[in-house]
Amino acid sequence: MLDNQSERNQPPRIMVVDDERDILRIIKRDLETGDHGITFSVDAFFDSETALDNFCSHPADYYKLVLTDIRMPKMNGFELYRRIKQKNPSMKIAFITAFEITKEEFNKVLPSIDVKHFIKKPVTISNLIPKLRSIIDN
Repeated sequence: MLDNQSERNQPPRIMVVDDERDILRIIKRDLETGDHGITFSVDAFFDSETALDNFCSHPADYYKLVLTDIRMPKMNGFELYRRIKQKNPSMKIAFITAFEITKEEFNKVLPSIDVKHFIKKPVTISNLIPKLRSIIDN
């Protein structure tokens, strides 16, 4: 087991879920390279059901953040959000989407899901890194 000091020196582990494999590969690569001074340990999944199984197989504090696409086959991002929150209500989850939607618009459609973070595609890594760091730190 790692002591607290060792854990603090480790990059935050995040889960990224997107059915577009090319986008997933690029996000994983760029978030892990550290070219921007902040690195993450990224577990990437192109299937939300596999991502959920993986999430449930780890302790509650294993991931610091889940970044998920909304439109995916089988289980969409909203259902993934709901099921992750059932397992760990305090998990920080952000949606990455190509569609323009505000929190207020979203709450009108799905008021039972309290989404706090939307990230619009396309996004540059130089913009994504500080956004993810801010979500994790707050």
